[in-house]
Amino acid sequence: MTNRQSIYYWKCDRPSAFFALDERDEDLESSAIERLLRPVLVDYFRSDAVSLRSGNGQGNHLTYVATVGHTQRFIRLENGPEGDDFMEIEARVLREIKALGIPAPAVFAADATRSVVPFAYQILEYVPYPDLNRLYKEGKLNLPVIAEKIGQYVAKWQTIQFSSFGPFDPAKLRKEDRLLGLHPRYRDYFLLNWEKHLDFLVQKRFLSASESTEIRQLVQKYDAYLEVDEGCLVHKDLALWNMLGVSDEVIAFIDWDDTVSGDATDDLSLLACFHSGEVVMAAMKGYQKVKPLPENFLIRFWLHLLRNMIVKAVIRVGANYFDRQSDFFLIGSGSSGASLKTFTLQRIKTACLGLQNLKHVHDL
Repeated sequence: MTNRQSIYYWKCDRPSAFFALDERDEDLESSAIERLLRPVLVDYFRSDAVSLRSGNGQGNHLTYVATVGHTQRFIRLENGPEGDDFMEIEARVLREIKALGIPAPAVFAADATRSVVPFAYQILEYVPYPDLNRLYKEGKLNLPVIAEKIGQYVAKWQTIQFSSFGPFDPAKLRKEDRLLGLHPRYRDYFLLNWEKHLDFLVQKRFLSASESTEIRQLVQKYDAYLEVDEGCLVHKDLALWNMLGVSDEVIAFIDWDDTVSGDATDDLSLLACFHSGEVVMAAMKGYQKVKPLPENFLIRFWLHLLRNMIVKAVIRVGANYFDRQSDFFLIGSGSSGASLKTFTLQRIKTACLGLQNLKHVHDL
């Protein structure tokens, strides 16, 4: 199994990066997986009358909805070549945030050992609501209200804290029954694969060599702010497509498979990867209803927006997102991959200017 010790972000740092993001013909593979999955579900439901349909997942997992009578369960599978076992980490995190009253699907089973079937799987509560990104693209989402509630929930899950950083260690979870990050210092995690990511973007001509140098120097200038004493729970992929709900309420936060112990500004900065300053400020307002903003908030916010946008640029370039059209989940209605490219470049520049001039969040 792949240890995430060398992973900053799974989708761009996994050994077979972009394996699950490229379009592939999976008919035969899916058929074989369903055949292997069925005995697991028969055992779980205590019934051989299990029906399966696609879960229509848009991420890097195979998803199904399993039904027996009136009972439905959501099934997620990880079948990448690395043998990643982070699904057990995600299941533990889901249980912990639900205990805090944060809306999330219940976990009924999770197994990443591959001792019974050659893939990792989760059996989850089926939450029959659309993702909020769909509502947003349809013009049905009350985004300021939703953003404020997101901010409140972020502050609540940050009460889960750690003395180590980065992705969590599944072996330690099994042995010690607790979540432990793979890195002793936050700076080591933040800068993991940093040079590699920037070099990739220069090689692919997304950034110029001079732009890459300026970004390196800018982050180095604020290096001291990466010395974090204590980590907190970070979703690390906080976006509308990872929330289910209605126009003014989040019913469930989903897809915690990139979760880490990290910086308290990170999840708020992730919202800034997609939305305006007005939306992020609404989230900050919600956050402050639960707890004060972290010390040196602006510097840390812009640092993390820059780090996250570099990662997103690597993924978008590597998986050819800029060639997609508006039916792709990342691209707005009436937009194109070209507009996503422009937005990505602009948001990187905005993060740099934010750091250089310590701009306010409403300047996004």
